[in-house]
Amino acid sequence: MFLKVIACEIATRELQFCAARSKNLVDLEFLPQGHHDTPATGREEVQSRINSVPEEKYDAVVLGYGLCSRILVGLRTRHTCLVIPRAHDCISFFLGSKERYERRFLERPGTYYYTSGWLECATRRGAKGSIWTGVSLPANSGLNLKETYEEWARKFGEDQARYLLEESTRWMRSYTHGCLIDFDFLQHLDLDRAAQQICSEKGWTFEKIAGDLSLFQRMVDGPWPDSEFLIVHPGETITATGDDNIVGLEQESLTTDGLG
Repeated sequence: MFLKVIACEIATRELQFCAARSKNLVDLEFLPQGHHDTPATGREEVQSRINSVPEEKYDAVVLGYGLCSRILVGLRTRHTCLVIPRAHDCISFFLGSKERYERRFLERPGTYYYTSGWLECATRRGAKGSIWTGVSLPANSGLNLKETYEEWARKFGEDQARYLLEESTRWMRSYTHGCLIDFDFLQHLDLDRAAQQICSEKGWTFEKIAGDLSLFQRMVDGPWPDSEFLIVHPGETITATGDDNIVGLEQESLTTDGLG
């Protein structure tokens, strides 16, 4: 198959590695990290990239996003089918399945997960010194801080907005552990040291667990079983199911509205 993958840059290294091992030809396109913080804007950007896919060029378009603050809800395609992993957020990708992530969540609540992408994106974008320093959210946070902060700043001014931001993120102090999801092929990046330093500064216990590339590999290899992936055809729109399926479909009359 010839596949188009549109994904968050958080997964750049892992998807490139898996694409190189796939029998399929994989055309990778990465969007800037952080769209889950502003899902309305992020949804528009992802939809725009889907709209830009040429007709009849690819066998399928794979989206490298989990539900991630409902960023997927409302997306649709005009021609080439979409393939969507059934995942609440990208941490499921790095752990190999949503089931393993759920087990980890129950066994070790209060854990903030780090991957190569989470560490490298923050560094590359110069997060140090930003008002967001110390408020870098995990993908499943559900809070759209940047969007919310800007709205508060318009209404109440910068000082009050900063105070409200601090209060609204107080729950983050309940974190007790920082966990690096580790892959053998990334050992040369010395991610342990970076993650350990962050945990030390925050007073968290550091741990490291082995990652699992199997879900990433299935994304670029296929086939895509219904238990793990949602297939979206023209005339269908992605919706959140609120159950173990995570994402589902709603039928609609196919129009050009919202498709470009």
